[in-house]
Amino acid sequence: MPADHRDAIVQRQAAFVERRSTFVERQDGAWRVLPIEGRFELVYEDGNGAWSVRRLQAHELKIGPGRVLVGGTDRDRDGYRGFRADRIHRLTDRDTGERVERNILDWLTRRAEAARRARAAALRQKTLPEAARPAGKARAA
Repeated sequence: MPADHRDAIVQRQAAFVERRSTFVERQDGAWRVLPIEGRFELVYEDGNGAWSVRRLQAHELKIGPGRVLVGGTDRDRDGYRGFRADRIHRLTDRDTGERVERNILDWLTRRAEAARRARAAALRQKTLPEAARPAGKARAA
């Protein structure tokens, strides 16, 4: 791989890491968009019925009218892609090794909701005055 290509990839990754903290839950028209993070391997069936294995750095879960999409950077095709959850036949979490073959949509939704709750709790903890924090959390003087 040429050095200039590697440099471009490193710059893109750095830009993504900088932007990643700005991913927030939002409403985009009829779509509810939840941030989701993870490195997944998907066994995916496209609209023509062709199966493929995709490596995805997930960024968001889009829940809309009659469709749910998991969006992120397709590691093999080096670009943003959205994958319909109902066309994912198997999902493997590349960080934990967990393999999901049933109820993939439910698994993705639970993961995004858990991350949302964790972010909300961290934000509440960060914004609480010290006197209002639970016992044991206040700093020693």
